[in-house]
Amino acid sequence: MTPARNIRKRKPERVRTFDEFKRHRETGAVFVFRVCCLRASQLLRRMTERDGTEIAMPDFSIEDQYQGRIAGIDEVGRGPLAGPVVAAAVILPRDKRLPVELLSELNDSKKLSVKKRDHLYGVIMNCAEVGIGAASVREIDQINILQATYVAMRRAVSRLGALPDQALVDGNRDPGLPCAVETVVKGDSKSLSIAAASIVAKVVRDRAMARLATRYPFFGWEGNAGYGVKKHMAGLGEVGPTAHHRKSFKPIADLFDAMMDGR
Repeated sequence: MTPARNIRKRKPERVRTFDEFKRHRETGAVFVFRVCCLRASQLLRRMTERDGTEIAMPDFSIEDQYQGRIAGIDEVGRGPLAGPVVAAAVILPRDKRLPVELLSELNDSKKLSVKKRDHLYGVIMNCAEVGIGAASVREIDQINILQATYVAMRRAVSRLGALPDQALVDGNRDPGLPCAVETVVKGDSKSLSIAAASIVAKVVRDRAMARLATRYPFFGWEGNAGYGVKKHMAGLGEVGPTAHHRKSFKPIADLFDAMMDGR
């Protein structure tokens, strides 16, 4: 005789109230949204070109080699004929305080649109520790652009409030910071912290040049940020250099020499 199977009765599910159901659904939606965002960011960072080469996207792989407060440092404005050189030091949170969009969208500032840079700048400023430093045109002419860049970087770090435990500096030269330094060639495409610093420095400097453009409208600084493009050079030919032009840069030096010879 076949023994009777022990059939367990399913416990009836408790009926949720409308408010409980609504909270459950909203919590689940938020969870699913965050999972999707994280998954999307992972896929974006593994994207490849059509020829199979990987698209370089920054992440925290370098930062994860260190403990404590890790600052990314980058500069903007070494090449222009006018305006200061600006540097930023950024310490991003590496926990749940970090907005998901920074994981998926942060990149070298030169690869982003103006609109995207401006948006990410606001996100970074709201969640990170940020220090900004600059070296003036006079300092650039006195000590050269490389040394002025180091001055701007040191000032940016000093304005973090407390020194970082480790600095990741874009490039291959130590700017002489009062903390441990690792230099990272093309760091703004490898380190999220350096990419964030790149965006902050770029937005701050571009906005400063746009403000100067209202006083000196002949050079198109609101669009070219002081680089030696056609409109800028045409303005120099029309009205000559200003106090914001770098006399130690050859095109500007030649103009000043010509002005002196013509007196």
